[in-house]
Amino acid sequence: MSGVSALTGVISGAASIWIFCLMLLICGDILGRTLFNAPIQGVSEMVANSIVAIVFLQAAHTLMSGRMTRTDILIGPLEAHRPFAAAVMRLVFHIAGIVVFALIAQGTWPKLVDAWVENEFFGAQGVFTAPVWPIKACLFGGSLLTCLAFATQALVDLKELLAHNRAAPLRVRHTVLTTPRGWPVLIVFAAVLAVGYALVFAELDRIGVGLAAIAFMLVLILSGAHIAVVLILLSFLGIWLIRDNPTVAVRSLALAADGAINRYLFGVVPLFVLMGLVVDIADIGRDAYRVAAWMLQRIRGGLGIATVAANAVFASITGISIASAAVFSRVAVPQMVANGYNNRFALGVVAGSSVLGMLIPPSLLLIIYGVLAEQSVGALFLAAIVPGALLAFVFGTGIYLMARLRPKMVMQSDKPTVIEGETWQSALIKLTPITALVVIVLGGIYSGVFTPTEAGAAGAAAAIVVALLKGSLTWSRLWRVLVDTGLVSVSILLLIIAASMYSRMLSLSTIPQEATMFFAQAGFGLMGFMMIYLVLVVIMGMFLDSTSIMLILLPLALPVVSGLGGDLIWFGIVTVIAVEIGLLTPPFGLTVYVVKATISDRSTSLGDIFIGTFPFVIMMTIVTLILTLVPALSLVFE
Repeated sequence: MSGVSALTGVISGAASIWIFCLMLLICGDILGRTLFNAPIQGVSEMVANSIVAIVFLQAAHTLMSGRMTRTDILIGPLEAHRPFAAAVMRLVFHIAGIVVFALIAQGTWPKLVDAWVENEFFGAQGVFTAPVWPIKACLFGGSLLTCLAFATQALVDLKELLAHNRAAPLRVRHTVLTTPRGWPVLIVFAAVLAVGYALVFAELDRIGVGLAAIAFMLVLILSGAHIAVVLILLSFLGIWLIRDNPTVAVRSLALAADGAINRYLFGVVPLFVLMGLVVDIADIGRDAYRVAAWMLQRIRGGLGIATVAANAVFASITGISIASAAVFSRVAVPQMVANGYNNRFALGVVAGSSVLGMLIPPSLLLIIYGVLAEQSVGALFLAAIVPGALLAFVFGTGIYLMARLRPKMVMQSDKPTVIEGETWQSALIKLTPITALVVIVLGGIYSGVFTPTEAGAAGAAAAIVVALLKGSLTWSRLWRVLVDTGLVSVSILLLIIAASMYSRMLSLSTIPQEATMFFAQAGFGLMGFMMIYLVLVVIMGMFLDSTSIMLILLPLALPVVSGLGGDLIWFGIVTVIAVEIGLLTPPFGLTVYVVKATISDRSTSLGDIFIGTFPFVIMMTIVTLILTLVPALSLVFE
């Protein structure tokens, strides 16, 4: 296993360097075009094809590093209390992964052969051309390497099962799955048998196949299977059964693997992730918080409002709420507690206000929505300005009112807040790099100077310069940032590939079309559908991450909203903020877990943080309803 891990690590490292080279390439194109009227030819084609290669080269290491997206809802407790049952489930999930990536390799091998034999190229003759076969080789080889990684994990599970069987008495082995704590395994395997029987032996129509695949998918995802693997495998089986042709299913899978992310726009994902991670290293979040705290310290609840303000600023240059939660857990919570604030309140402010990172542009979640809904990312960024400002204002106002009306919820003592060592000059110095990054990224997008992908490259390069000038970026840190950039980006882009396959299966099943007709004929209207949709999003947010929720629900919801006359830009804004509510709600609010993992006080429980976030959940719900009922707030700049 160590050999496979080392091999995947080396290949993933090379792909991470590839991402850095793409940033340099795009920046070179911007400078050449702007200063010398000499753009680099073929940049968009090189980036689009590179993203495909990078994803599959890093998929195996993403799995080996435990970063391939999955949930721990059922398998987590089993790993702690029933390791044998958990090992059985993991073995099944890893075998599924082997099957999925073997199918991808099978589907892409003919394309690799054709590209080599026919000397295929991308670009334009006489301007720029490059052979296609190296990209196809990366896709095919990366799929085989990921198969090997899944097989390695499966062998580990098998060894664990054999070791358990040798160590445990026969009587214990027979009861391990029938004890109360093993009931999730029985449910999962019962569901597998029932749905498998229905799919294979029952004569289901295409809608029945689609519904069975969705139900099966939810069961497996909640059980702990890798979400991308589940989406791809069940979509493959669904297409096979609907078309009664396995060849069509294989071709659809190969098309999704090769074409779903083969677009220049998808370069924005690793570039914005890179920028966010570098900004974190440069301590820009710490600087923003200190300046905001110094300016607002005389206001009741001032440090809480400062946390919201700093989060809003940090969000405008990162676009990742999890990064905000990690940064301000380390920066803001100790400062607030030291100045007499209630620990629960301090934690709740950090967790609550961190969701601004996914709403205030540039937002990674809005980028993903734009891709899935085929909407302009720039238009979504413009649409998010007013809702993002509204949510920040509501948070700040809510904190002030809590400090005034219910001071015990906010303060544990009347000790005055004192932030020393700041002056207007020092504040200006600290805000200068923040302002520069905002101007480069958002100013470049809104002025039309940059595309979102170019803004990501320019912002990442500028963040690296800032970190170097501040002396906070060493070679080892840069390498760690590049590796993390690849792992985070690949986990997202694999889900988008899976979503492409899933959307095709749903389209063939006609479920979205039937759902549109149902809601149109039922008389619910657009707002009636939205209320049902929002409740469903919040419930799913209690168990799944934001990206997974959007990938599962949007292929179903987008046709309905369009059919009922809804604006898809407005719908995207409402979807993102509703999804973010789930990050704060039990039992598995992801942001709360990030805060818990980051803080140094081990005595603080998850319950304390969930209680602290409750007022912010209420405020977010109010803002969501306002944005839903008043679409104009999201369309001010349209």
